Amino acid sequence: MAESETRYRVGGMDCAGCATKIDTAVRRVAGVADVSVSVMAGTMTVRHDGSSDLKVIEKKVTGLGYSVAPLAGSAAPAHTQGSQPRHDHGHDCGDHAGHSRDHASHDHDHPHDHGEKEIEGLHGHDHAPMAGLWWQSRKGRLTILSGAALVAAYTVGHLVPAIASYAFIVAMLVGLVPIARRAIMAALSGTPFSIEMLMTIAAVGAVIINAGEEAATVVFLFLVGEMLEGVAAGKARESIQSLAGLVPKNALLEDNGQTREVPAESLSVGATIMVRPGDRISADGIIISGESAIDEAPVTGESTPVRKGVDAVVFAGTVNGDAVLRVRVTAAAADNTIARVVKLVEEAQESKAPTERFIDRFSRYYTPGVVVVAALVAVVPPLLFAGPWGEWVYKGLAILLIGCPCALVISTPAAIAASLSSGARRGLLMKGGAVLETLGKVTMVAFDKTGTLTDGRPQVTDIISFGLSEAQVLSRAAVLEQGSSHPLALAILNRAKSVGVPVPPAFELEALPGKGVSGKVGGETLDLLSPPAARERGALSAEQDARIAALNDEGKSLSVLLVNGVAAGLIAMRDEPREDAEAGLAALKSAGVKAMMLTGDNKRTAAAVAGMLGIDWRGEMMPEDKQRVVGELKHQGFIVAKVGDGINDAPALAAADIGIAMGGGTDVALETADAAVLHGRVGDVARMIELSKRTMRNILQNITIALALKAVFLVTTIAGITGLWPAILADTGATVLVTINALRLLRIKM
Repeated sequence: MAESETRYRVGGMDCAGCATKIDTAVRRVAGVADVSVSVMAGTMTVRHDGSSDLKVIEKKVTGLGYSVAPLAGSAAPAHTQGSQPRHDHGHDCGDHAGHSRDHASHDHDHPHDHGEKEIEGLHGHDHAPMAGLWWQSRKGRLTILSGAALVAAYTVGHLVPAIASYAFIVAMLVGLVPIARRAIMAALSGTPFSIEMLMTIAAVGAVIINAGEEAATVVFLFLVGEMLEGVAAGKARESIQSLAGLVPKNALLEDNGQTREVPAESLSVGATIMVRPGDRISADGIIISGESAIDEAPVTGESTPVRKGVDAVVFAGTVNGDAVLRVRVTAAAADNTIARVVKLVEEAQESKAPTERFIDRFSRYYTPGVVVVAALVAVVPPLLFAGPWGEWVYKGLAILLIGCPCALVISTPAAIAASLSSGARRGLLMKGGAVLETLGKVTMVAFDKTGTLTDGRPQVTDIISFGLSEAQVLSRAAVLEQGSSHPLALAILNRAKSVGVPVPPAFELEALPGKGVSGKVGGETLDLLSPPAARERGALSAEQDARIAALNDEGKSLSVLLVNGVAAGLIAMRDEPREDAEAGLAALKSAGVKAMMLTGDNKRTAAAVAGMLGIDWRGEMMPEDKQRVVGELKHQGFIVAKVGDGINDAPALAAADIGIAMGGGTDVALETADAAVLHGRVGDVARMIELSKRTMRNILQNITIALALKAVFLVTTIAGITGLWPAILADTGATVLVTINALRLLRIKM
């Protein structure tokens, strides 16, 4: 039976244990093959064989206290083209819950309406990302209520000491009842060692040994810690949510000669929209009239506006500068660049990194181990060494709280999700934590040439005149190339336009297949020919031939202008390196990463471009040759990243440890390979590698913070220096510190 894949929006996940509870519960449903949960994206992907009752899956999730709603159009065959392998998922806390447009219609403040009523107060988390005023959230209200009950208990205890212990028990129950209910539901769903269960045992145990005041305080501090986690997670989510919010809600649609305002979501492919100066462009499209400076910084991170005219591609969410544009829509709202970036980052957060998977496996043994150690601390000294029961049970309960793995478990996904979102804001897209980790280990980057290291379109590099001025040579050549769409012709026309030479109309234009073009202007017979065709006519002198050979050796293509049969000039063209190519390669070198160029171009052209950039090269390579070279580099011990356009480089991209697609928001750039550089800057490859290295350093810091705090409080608790409430601070405090440290990755400058 073919496997299907269904994605859900899940509300209320913002702590380290959330994903594990859901993952464990849903995996127990018959027919479920795999589950991928992303806390910060607020999504769950379930692969199943089609026999699963989806309502049972939803019931499992709502039973744990979360809201759930299927994402529109989410059912699809598993492992479709371009998808990445799914991994076992547990805790996956990170930094965004951006909603693409087709997701936005779900109301996550309420459970999915399928007859299941969610138990009020079962889960202390909000069923939407925590944003805005914290005290308006369910979690905030519960924390305030628990705090008020604690203050009331202190007041009553001071006024009527005889009932103080009962007052504190009541105050504790205000916060503990929802926690205990969540613990029971998690245990019934296959997660007996949840933080809620440890908290419940510790609080009840404290009451039994007559430490009700501390029990109530610990419950309140636990709720404060959870609330702070939610606030931190909400701040993190804003990064991608703000990206999704860049697309305007309305668009000016041209319809039967009239312009009317319509919702941007209603635009269909092929529709024509008008974009006024200063407006955000409401859809991906192609300019059909007008020319303007487009501010692409919101989408690509490009710092300066880009001048664009007819036939140029524009992205939804970018800002039109100084002229009215008419744009033909090329992607529906759910498929525009921003929506796809948001979706890609959401899916990437469901993909676990190796470090994260290791910590998840570690925590499965670590938590039960902590319970065993706590039990031994509580009973061994009294039984074997006649220690006081009250003191050692108290210490055992404190160790239960210290041992909670929340901060440890969240240490990796929080950093990875922050980096994925930070990269996406800068046009650096990485498909998951495994990709992000591997990028930092890359030691060799193999670049394609055309469109990757170079602009992908020829430019006029030299104009050489024989008797005429350079402007006259360029003007006559442009006359003959009018109306042509050949890349070399466009190079000549673009140069003529940029320098402002006159281009009068030509007569009797005639294409000469394989040779060039001819025509008449102002009584002159003009020919623009390839060098071999010019030689056939005997129009080139030995000196001119030598000049052509020298330019060919520089990897340039040439056209020879004849006026009345006599050579009047040469125009040399070449696909030039990108402006930032040299600096980008230098950045890789300074980071200790080697670079190489693999191209299908002739060796002469390859050598010329490689010489300009100071890079090793291989020329005249077929796609299978590039794949072979990548394999050889890996055999030599390099960790190889292959950078290309994602089409003719597909075999090499697949063979490399990391495949990076270069392109401006195309389907290929977003869906092929392991990573994509949206705005095509060579330097962004080095930035991507640096982001990976920063992330791994951040993860190491997070793990150190989590383990160090636990170690310190473990020693001080056994020594009798600290008690229950410092123990809960060790857990929730470490979790908040780890999350805040991870959020620093959102603000890095690259």
